[in-house]
Amino acid sequence: MKAPRTIDTERLLLRRPVGTDAQSIFERYASDPDVTRYMSWPMHRSVADTRAFLAWSDADWEQWPAGSYLVFSREGILLGGTGLTFKTPVFAITGYVFARDAWGCGYATEALGAMVNLAHALGVRRLEAECHVEHRASARVMEKCGFACEGVRREHTEFPNLNPGQRLDVLCYALSFEG
Repeated sequence: MKAPRTIDTERLLLRRPVGTDAQSIFERYASDPDVTRYMSWPMHRSVADTRAFLAWSDADWEQWPAGSYLVFSREGILLGGTGLTFKTPVFAITGYVFARDAWGCGYATEALGAMVNLAHALGVRRLEAECHVEHRASARVMEKCGFACEGVRREHTEFPNLNPGQRLDVLCYALSFEG
């Protein structure tokens, strides 16, 4: 089963990214040092970096039932991104990133909730999400969506916009679905 290209929530529209989204993604969040600080991917230095992300997203969608989604307001404003990255057909990882002016509005919780529902519908048995140990706002979003903190993974993830080349501790959150 393939995921839908678009998902509606109460206040948001989630849509599979397309090539013409590159400039908007770059300008709204991918090139912002504050937004990308706690991301596990490098801040985009040019639209070419964003196009490389879109190529990766397309390949992910081809191989798996779902991939990246862009998150828009009902008025059509790009707010951020989310998605599912499959490791196996029953194990996926999720996350989110939002433009600075979208912080504190509950959009991350709403978008993550949509990913939880999608993962369950696609037959995922285990859904994980991680965040830097000091990123309490992100941890709170995961907790609100029913994820359980399984602990700290020591020296696990590189945050290239924070400490390039160094693996840092992350909080590991997970949700398990019954079969």
